[in-house]
Amino acid sequence: MKIPAEFDPIRPFEPEELPAVYDRLLADEQFEQVLNYLYPEVPFEQIAAKMHACKTNLEFQKTFCYPFLQGLVHKLSLGCNMDASNINIKDRYTFVSNHRDIVLDSALLDKLLIDVGFDTTCEIAIGDNLLKLPWVHDLVRVNKSFTVERALHSVEMLRASKRMSEYIHYAINEKHENVWIAQRQGRAKNSNDLTQPAILKMMAMGGEGSIIERLMQLHIVPLAISYEYDPCDYLKAREYQLRRDVPYWKKGDGDDIESMLTGIRGYKGHINYVCAPCIDKWLLTVDEDMPKNKLFDTIAAHIDTEIHRNYRLYPCNYIALDLIQDTRLYTDEYTPEELQAFEEYMETQLAKIEIDNKDDKFLRLCMLSQYAYPAKNYMAARDGNGRFKSWFNHLPFVK
Repeated sequence: MKIPAEFDPIRPFEPEELPAVYDRLLADEQFEQVLNYLYPEVPFEQIAAKMHACKTNLEFQKTFCYPFLQGLVHKLSLGCNMDASNINIKDRYTFVSNHRDIVLDSALLDKLLIDVGFDTTCEIAIGDNLLKLPWVHDLVRVNKSFTVERALHSVEMLRASKRMSEYIHYAINEKHENVWIAQRQGRAKNSNDLTQPAILKMMAMGGEGSIIERLMQLHIVPLAISYEYDPCDYLKAREYQLRRDVPYWKKGDGDDIESMLTGIRGYKGHINYVCAPCIDKWLLTVDEDMPKNKLFDTIAAHIDTEIHRNYRLYPCNYIALDLIQDTRLYTDEYTPEELQAFEEYMETQLAKIEIDNKDDKFLRLCMLSQYAYPAKNYMAARDGNGRFKSWFNHLPFVK
């Protein structure tokens, strides 16, 4: 398949490009160090030969990525499952999910798509802010990632957004690939997962026809991701205090690397993915004559509800909701032993934060919010009867 040249700067590598990319990766000293860390007992030449034997991106994923993720799930979780009963494994979709972990959200989706019977994985939208090392940029493009260009001026951003939208349409309808994209730019640091309408506006730039028709061409599936524990919870809390206390604070180059490594190496407990029904049929019920901003807000709200109602909740979510509100409304959902274990976990994580003028009370509140919000949003989406303190939505770190 001849891919239009306009997509060359952002698209994944094609199979015919892989041998040269493999050579470039294997010649990189940092990449060799990574291989030595991952495969300490395997000769470098053996890994190189195994890599060159992978003739497609999917073969590379099955040979290298899948076993790595399988080992990670075995060592650092209590299991990873996906409910795909609402979708057809023979079709192709754009998965729009909440965003918890920089690397694992999409990586585990690839593994799970194979597990449930898909004959391909997905192409992954990844911000260019994470691709500053040349070998990382090469590796993610081998792993079927396409680039989201950020930090551009307004005219350039508009052009880049249109190109990305057209590429997503091309990937779904011409390449017959799945696509994954987060519901918002960056992770929701407090786990209050809300879809940015701008993401949907970008998606509607490509394709043909009305806004509804363009979005239907992408076959959007809201995807709910639930980790029992987030290894990066203390890093997210630390970031909140830095943003609060340090004028014009911005993340450094090492912050995202730290989050990626912490997320991969940390304990996650149970991991659960749920695919909501594709929104194509629902889109047909939407009044397309409403103002455009309201239309995108309405679609974003529907995706949010589908994600929220399909969370899997764990005792820690109910405990955090009680602790953050100073209530005992949900004690039927956890035991005294689970409460004590979560309190001890919180103290362990908070102790990892090294920061000037450390505000333990604020940091604890920030961490609790990360576990409380999924429970709050789940109950609100399911029946609207969650019993929440009125000040919950007005906490300073929610903004």
